[in-house]
Amino acid sequence: MIKSVFGKYLSAFIAIILVFFALLLMIVMSIINQYATSLKEQSVIQTANSLGQYVKNEMREQENTEDEVAVFHAGNINHLVAAINLAITGADDVTVVLTDSNGAVIATGGENHAQISRELRLTDQMLYMLRYTYPISDIEYFEALFDNVRVGYAVPITTSTGVYVGAVVVLSSSAEWAGLMDVMTKTIIMASLWIMLAALIAVYFISERVTAPLKDMSHAAKDFASGKFESRVVVHGDDEIAELGIAFNQMATSLQNLDTVRNTFLSNVSHDLRTPMTTIAGFIDGIREGIIPYDKQDYYLDIVSSEVHRLSRLVASLLDLSRIQAGDRKFVLKPFDICEMARQIIISCEQRLTEKDLQVEFLCDEDKMSVLADHDAIYQILYNLCDNAIKFSKEGGQYRITITERTDIKNKIQVSVYNSGQGIAADDIPFVFERFYKGDKSRGLDKKGAGLGLYIAKTIITAHNEDIWVTSEYGKDCQFNFTLAKYVPTILHKGDE
Repeated sequence: MIKSVFGKYLSAFIAIILVFFALLLMIVMSIINQYATSLKEQSVIQTANSLGQYVKNEMREQENTEDEVAVFHAGNINHLVAAINLAITGADDVTVVLTDSNGAVIATGGENHAQISRELRLTDQMLYMLRYTYPISDIEYFEALFDNVRVGYAVPITTSTGVYVGAVVVLSSSAEWAGLMDVMTKTIIMASLWIMLAALIAVYFISERVTAPLKDMSHAAKDFASGKFESRVVVHGDDEIAELGIAFNQMATSLQNLDTVRNTFLSNVSHDLRTPMTTIAGFIDGIREGIIPYDKQDYYLDIVSSEVHRLSRLVASLLDLSRIQAGDRKFVLKPFDICEMARQIIISCEQRLTEKDLQVEFLCDEDKMSVLADHDAIYQILYNLCDNAIKFSKEGGQYRITITERTDIKNKIQVSVYNSGQGIAADDIPFVFERFYKGDKSRGLDKKGAGLGLYIAKTIITAHNEDIWVTSEYGKDCQFNFTLAKYVPTILHKGDE
């Protein structure tokens, strides 16, 4: 049982070649048969007519009074045989028989004339047709007299007065044809074998080139199953197999990154859970054991409360993320004013903006700009971006929210949140929307963050079929941007209801 792709491909190719050459052999043999038969018929007819005319001419010159071929040739049989052999020179595998008026054989010539018995006679039906000067070409008449006849032709011989005196019968056996067919068959089979050998060599290298990457992919997939994501396949050329190899390598890279993210996820979750729990346990144990003075207890209890809230936010973010990924959180698209939402967020952050002495700017193309999205989800995203912008702004820096309508994309509104400060390093930008990802400098500034806010924002925006991205010049500024669908109200005309 052939299981490999190479074996199946090779078997199918061999079967196709065999069927092709079998059909080719049948077609070639049929064409050669028709052509050879046509040529042999012409040769036999020409020979019969020539010999018939020759006998008639000899009879006239000898003034045969008895009007019998047998009488004329009684003393000149050798001369007639020589004439017969001369007439068929160059016509291979032709036998000539001369008969008298009663159908008896009186002379033979040609390659197989020795096989013709002198006791043979033409059938009554043949004699009847010849007496009425009808030439005979139907092969069934000759098969009853001679063996292995392929082509036959009989012409009557008459005197000048029209009296039937004999016939010339010219035959061609199938022995030569069988030999020709045998040679042709062997030639085609040998050519087929050589072509098949060359084809098999070509198929081997072609199929090996096709199946080798598949084998590499199979081995790499087994490595992936065991948790090893470093394997890659070597890509050659630019065909479909090469495209498959490139896609496979991209998948391997994605799996490796996913594995890295998973490990980072576990590490960060462990760290973000262990650190506040250790802090909480340490301060509570210190208060209970009296290590922390009574007058300092409120201070450390505030720290404990802050860590508890941090744990609560982390758990809430994880639950929210799980709901989104599981599809349990449904987004209800309704129109609302994105400009009014941004104003409310700025007002809610007024105290923190004042504490950092930030220069606040709020830019809108219009006072009211409606979008079609889930209100609560967008509020969560915009608030998180605004909160991060305040958190990472430098003292006295710029803080700007911009809402504009895109001119390059129809019915799209872009929301941008800008702040001047440390910014994001170029190496960190591709990963800012990953789960639990924090740049080193961000981790130093953001003690309360869980590293899930931007990932949740990315997930929500993607669910809205929109885009979110970040631009930053490290050491100078940072700007987060996302798009929303512009709400275009439907105008109802009279009679539409």
